[in-house]
Amino acid sequence: MKYDYDLLVIGGGAGGLTAAGMGVNFGAKTLMVEANKLGGDCTWHGCIPSKTLLHLSKVAQNVNEAEKFGYQKSQGLEFSSVMEHVRSKREEVYKEADDPDIYRQMGVDIEFGQALFVDDHTVRIIKDDENIKVSSRYIIVATGSKAMIPPIKGIQEISYHTNETIFELEEQPESLAIIGAGPIGIEMAQAFQRLGTQVTVFDMLPRILSNDDEELAGMLRDYLADEGIDFKLSASVKKLSETSGRSVKIEAEINGETLVWEGSEVLVAAGRTANHEGLQLENAGIDYQKNGITVDDRCKTNKKHIYAVGDVTGRYQFTHMSEHMAKVAVTNALLKIPKKIDQKHVPWSTYTDPELAHVGATEKKLQENNISYKTYRFPYDKIDRAITDESTEGLIKVFAKEWNGKILGATIYGKQAGDLIGEYALAMRNGVTLRNIADTIHPYPTYGLGVRRAADQWYVQSQSTWMVKLIKWVFGYRGTVPDLSDEDRII
Repeated sequence: MKYDYDLLVIGGGAGGLTAAGMGVNFGAKTLMVEANKLGGDCTWHGCIPSKTLLHLSKVAQNVNEAEKFGYQKSQGLEFSSVMEHVRSKREEVYKEADDPDIYRQMGVDIEFGQALFVDDHTVRIIKDDENIKVSSRYIIVATGSKAMIPPIKGIQEISYHTNETIFELEEQPESLAIIGAGPIGIEMAQAFQRLGTQVTVFDMLPRILSNDDEELAGMLRDYLADEGIDFKLSASVKKLSETSGRSVKIEAEINGETLVWEGSEVLVAAGRTANHEGLQLENAGIDYQKNGITVDDRCKTNKKHIYAVGDVTGRYQFTHMSEHMAKVAVTNALLKIPKKIDQKHVPWSTYTDPELAHVGATEKKLQENNISYKTYRFPYDKIDRAITDESTEGLIKVFAKEWNGKILGATIYGKQAGDLIGEYALAMRNGVTLRNIADTIHPYPTYGLGVRRAADQWYVQSQSTWMVKLIKWVFGYRGTVPDLSDEDRII
């Protein structure tokens, strides 16, 4: 009773909303503090606006493609209307899921202001009209992350965009340079290219999406290049400046040669950095590093009653992991039930068209750790639903143990990959093997059937010539023995 609250949540993004909702659900007197609007980066600057923009760019692409079926195209999408629709979707999601009144009705107290630690149980909330101090038995920090601005010469002297400003554009840029070929950069590259902006992507690495499967990321890069995106990879951006005509100029170096790009706008998508500056963590004695607040696998800091979840920890930068970590933290703090982060089955997806998704171990990690595995592949051009939808660009790759079909990792490039990867995540977490998936009835015709047919390949590749000969001999069959020497055959 000596504390004002049982649970104090700092941050009203995905992790904070989940933590606060769970707190009151378990009977804890809960306060949530947010510096801006509830919903966080996902609602306002990330998932919702980016996926809406990708959807609209797909609509534009569909109209263009429909011409070959006889559709007479009218004027293209009007850019300002597109961006207004993006912003309206943010408001719609906010009102349906993030409105403060929703959480107040649940029983969550909400304060808007900047939170900073006074000690390890007390926080000062700096508001426009007053400053207040509150104490809590347990505290969860869920303040998220922000765009990392690389130390490029001249970057502070020019006007550039991050994910926090790009969705506020009113006029369509004729050209757009994107610095960074990670998920944010690649998604925005396709969206703006399809809407009619000429996009150039710069990255210091020789490939895009460095955390994804190299083969499938390469297929996506080729696909995007065919759509017109210009990739400048292995590029070291040396300087940014503005011309007298208010254009932006980028000076880069590729393989020792100087490259100069000049265009309308620049989007910086070079990664994220944890949002813990200004919290005065040292007043609470909380350990942290530049990349985030230090937590263990139970989301606990070095202070046993203080937890941190989501991007602010620097461990994962996915909305779904923020929610997962919030569940872990609240379960440990309020229920005293030991629960750990599920690190082995973290799925992710880049929502381009086609999508690129992954869960579990990558092929690179399996090779580095000398883990024996076999790769089972199934192409989208053998999925009937993909054929009917004109979406045959894609490939499913599953890494599994040869003898029992235990799934070690999976990666999918193709339509609805982000949805399909969830089936593998569920299978891996619950010990479901490729054999189990192959024996499970999937509806036809669906993209999900591709997951089953990829699992069928475990049966196919488990066959051997001697086994077929034995079956022929035992049952007196008269057919020929199939050629099983080609391990890449698809049945």
